[in-house]
Amino acid sequence: MARPRKRRRREVKKVPRSTATLQEYDRSSCPEGLVTRRQLREKGLSPGGHAPVAVLRCKYCAYRPDQSCNHPTRAWLYSVELARPKRVPTLAQEEALDRAMAARSTCPTCRRRYYFCLPLRTQGQCDPCARGYEPSPDTYFASTAPVTHRLAA
Repeated sequence: MARPRKRRRREVKKVPRSTATLQEYDRSSCPEGLVTRRQLREKGLSPGGHAPVAVLRCKYCAYRPDQSCNHPTRAWLYSVELARPKRVPTLAQEEALDRAMAARSTCPTCRRRYYFCLPLRTQGQCDPCARGYEPSPDTYFASTAPVTHRLAA
């Protein structure tokens, strides 16, 4: 029986907070004009090509005020003043996306368009066709017409 391998401890890079390139804020002390990407998205904005202006430190780093936060749970902070409104896709772009999704969710055998993507690379068809059973009606579009676009706009 093989011995279990010893795990190596991950080397922690301790970067002094004074040499950090971006200004860092703890979760309770973040200024008004800075928000995360998720908060920008909720407001209908995007960073607009601008880089983050600060770092929101993770909960763990609140106990280490002298060191810079380099954990994956940190968040980038963007300026609301530099943000731009989200771009709205054109009707042609939505139609192209719908055709691509229709190709991924339509079975080539039974021509049903499902509400989810099919395993076309591995199986080549939907599960009901591959295994020989009738699918439940709530899993596919009930229309018998040829597959058309279902645009959001």
